[in-house]
Amino acid sequence: MDFGRLSDLRYVDFSLPPDHPATAAVLARTTATPVSPAVYVGCPIWTNKAWLGSYFPAGIKDADYLHYYARQFNSIELNTTHYRIPDAPTVRRWRDAVPPSFRFCPKLPQSISHDRALYNADDLTLSFCRSIGELGERLGWAFLQLSPHFGPENLPRLERYLLDFPAEIPLAVELRHPAWFAHAELFATVSAMLEALGKTLVLSDVAGRRDVLHMRLTTPTAFIRLNGHGLVPSDYQRADAWAERLAAWLGTGLQTAYVFIHQKDIMHSPLWTQHFLQRLQQLTGIAVEPPRVIPQPVQGSLF
Repeated sequence: MDFGRLSDLRYVDFSLPPDHPATAAVLARTTATPVSPAVYVGCPIWTNKAWLGSYFPAGIKDADYLHYYARQFNSIELNTTHYRIPDAPTVRRWRDAVPPSFRFCPKLPQSISHDRALYNADDLTLSFCRSIGELGERLGWAFLQLSPHFGPENLPRLERYLLDFPAEIPLAVELRHPAWFAHAELFATVSAMLEALGKTLVLSDVAGRRDVLHMRLTTPTAFIRLNGHGLVPSDYQRADAWAERLAAWLGTGLQTAYVFIHQKDIMHSPLWTQHFLQRLQQLTGIAVEPPRVIPQPVQGSLF
């Protein structure tokens, strides 16, 4: 993602901030009903042609990309839904291409979040929710990425939209306008609203906007979007830091974590994921199968 991306990282402090004071209370309320925690990691697309011959078999058809992607990652930040609402047969094909343990996290259409800025969007929202409902148990959390121009003056509109949003669809919300984070009282208001409504506040770890790394959980689900920078040392340091923070949260009530990695070179995403999942397993014992290069048939071999 281009949001918050910088070309010069020399002066960026990538250390994770401490938890927001309200995060501990959110997690504490979930410990009374323990569940087996789940961790999902993914990329923003599955049609990664650069993986042909390494993470995908060489020569596969476009229709088979999702099948093989789901053998490498257990989730996807589904950005295609941001540009159009897919029809039911398409969604069912997606659902049937992945194992039951896989989770799709579809982004709400930009026609709702950006073009209409949540105005008069009821019909589009219902169409979207009916469409992604075809995913069944493979639906993770949908997420609403608000425009960078959608500021705090729109708080009543956001609240009304979330109140009307179909309750059966889990929803995460990404705020981008700097004013949401500039004043502690305002941020407390919007995050408390999301908590009361059972909506997850997205955490974005990007170089140029450290304010959006607020460390405020509003539900026992963490939804993290992270920009990588070509596997420079700070990428691995951040992977370790996130593994440590998630281990702490998982130990105190976090039920689910979604981590989506954005690298400009898609070949770097599996390597970052391998490192992150290995460290997380060391800390928590939670084993998520990492992406691996798959053996390719050798053409013309005599043996």
